[in-house]
Amino acid sequence: MDKPKLSLGPILYYWPRETLFNFYEQIAASNVDIVYLGETICSKRKSLRSSDWLELATKLTDAGKEVVLSTLCLIEAESELKTLRSLCDNGKFMVEANDMAAVQLLEGKPFITGHSVNIYNNNSLDFLAKIGLVRWVLPVELSRDTLADFQTSRPKGVETEVFVYGRLPLAYSARCFTARSHNLPKDDCQYRCIDYQDGLTLFSQDDKPFLTLNGIQTQSAYTYNLLSVLPDIISLGVDVLRISPQSLHTDKIIEFFNDCLQDQATIPDRLSKIRRLMPMGSCDGYWYGTAGMDEK
Repeated sequence: MDKPKLSLGPILYYWPRETLFNFYEQIAASNVDIVYLGETICSKRKSLRSSDWLELATKLTDAGKEVVLSTLCLIEAESELKTLRSLCDNGKFMVEANDMAAVQLLEGKPFITGHSVNIYNNNSLDFLAKIGLVRWVLPVELSRDTLADFQTSRPKGVETEVFVYGRLPLAYSARCFTARSHNLPKDDCQYRCIDYQDGLTLFSQDDKPFLTLNGIQTQSAYTYNLLSVLPDIISLGVDVLRISPQSLHTDKIIEFFNDCLQDQATIPDRLSKIRRLMPMGSCDGYWYGTAGMDEK
């Protein structure tokens, strides 16, 4: 059985321009196979222009990476639709559709669906495969057993990608929670997201990490980490393992996953090391069909 490829998902946070360029320079030299680029959370985040993303895409392609352009998860304005149409018609790079508007625009072309597209049964997967789907990302709340069911009757020619590391993307809203936390309206948010390079963590009354605010997105406070079940994921025939970027140590996390793909005997050691790099600790409950914030 072939080893899965490693992918790096789109950056979910608002980082400064120089930080972004430096980050992707590191990624170009890493062992990741596929890189997803673009703003998926908020169209007001404009550290990079469309031409800058395309420049990065070209550099990463020259470094031997497969590059995919990712779309917004929630379309709210005509200006965002205009950008979406341009992205879907770029003519060079594959596109990851993160909502059904993008799927509609990509019909008839090869495309990928992100975890925010709710594919919960094989009928949905079959329908999308008929209109151009070539890879899908399992929604993060689905379990190992659900994935196994998908894999037994997956359409021919469609790859499966699984989110294996990162803060879980849980929900999206028309409201901006980061702005609201500063008593600011969404239309005058003053770009406060840029102050939180890994999101703004919320704590429960007993001072335990609970959720993370990231603009209009709600994430888990804990980091989803499936390194411990890597052999099981491989046995299910998963094609791609997705790592979601964090502000520090993403290159090391990629290295640890790559080490374990090359030699599964290294999993206990790399698991111990990777846990020390997480902002708030780890979780893996969804994989087992339990509460998402659980850890086995």
